[in-house]
Amino acid sequence: MALTSPRPRPSRSAGGVKIARGNASQFFVAGELCRRGWSAVVTLGNTPNTDILVSDPEGTKFVHIQVKTFRPSDRSVAVGRKAERNFGERFIWVLAGIPEAGSTEPFQYFIVPSPVMAEHVSAAHAAWLGALGKNGHVRQDSDVRQVLLPPKTDSLGWSVEKYRNRWDIIEQLLT
Repeated sequence: MALTSPRPRPSRSAGGVKIARGNASQFFVAGELCRRGWSAVVTLGNTPNTDILVSDPEGTKFVHIQVKTFRPSDRSVAVGRKAERNFGERFIWVLAGIPEAGSTEPFQYFIVPSPVMAEHVSAAHAAWLGALGKNGHVRQDSDVRQVLLPPKTDSLGWSVEKYRNRWDIIEQLLT
């Protein structure tokens, strides 16, 4: 009789489920890219600022993708300070709305070029930081930035809606 060790169960804590959803979203995004005929590799955290490296079939053109995960029912998605940095035209943010297991909500994807993300996140965060908080207190800076999800727009009127399912942005960089 062979001895086998029991499979570890994923953590059911809020943090464990959130981490699992984030990991899954990278594979869902990579799957969407492969479905469209591109080669996509999930870096598993081994490449700074790149969750997925995608290339044309010949391997001659590349795009770096950073994935940020949210639930389709969320009002915003958290991004870090690096969202304020323009990494260049070959760097794309994919905001991935991944439904919880058993949900009937659809998957949502917003494909946003780095220059656009940097410009709008920087401006919105500066406006937020410059405004007074609740009860008139001065806001303190942090590493977290928020991108509001449709139908919401940020305080300066920007919305990611026009980037919904814009896989063509990546396609144009790979052709």
